Amino acid sequence: MRRRKLVSQINVVPFIDVMLVLLIVFMIATPSLRTGEIELPSVGQPLTPSQADPIEVTVKADGSLSMRDGGGAAQGKLTRATLVNRVLELQKTKDRPVVIAADRNVKYDEVVGLLGALHAQGVKRVGLVAKEGG
Repeated sequence: MRRRKLVSQINVVPFIDVMLVLLIVFMIATPSLRTGEIELPSVGQPLTPSQADPIEVTVKADGSLSMRDGGGAAQGKLTRATLVNRVLELQKTKDRPVVIAADRNVKYDEVVGLLGALHAQGVKRVGLVAKEGG
């Protein structure tokens, strides 16, 4: 009597089935995951920064707001509504970016509130100033 030799093999068919199902799911789901659009320069467009000076908004440690319009004219102790209206006026004449510089002791909520107020009134090109190092 002959003994049978055991053959140990891995059945890969279920593995291939699972991988094909995952591939189809990701192919269907990927186009709907658009998180945002990036404006890239087109060919032949110069890469020079805009000529307009930024509007600098400063949030001090005590929560007071001040603004410098890029030309050197500083305006101190503004209310949030006055500051937003002034920024809108300055952006009407030129497409000027707005940068917000906040003291390190300012609550995050105050900066986000200012950002929200600017965006709610249609202010474009708002950024934050970051200081390198500790």
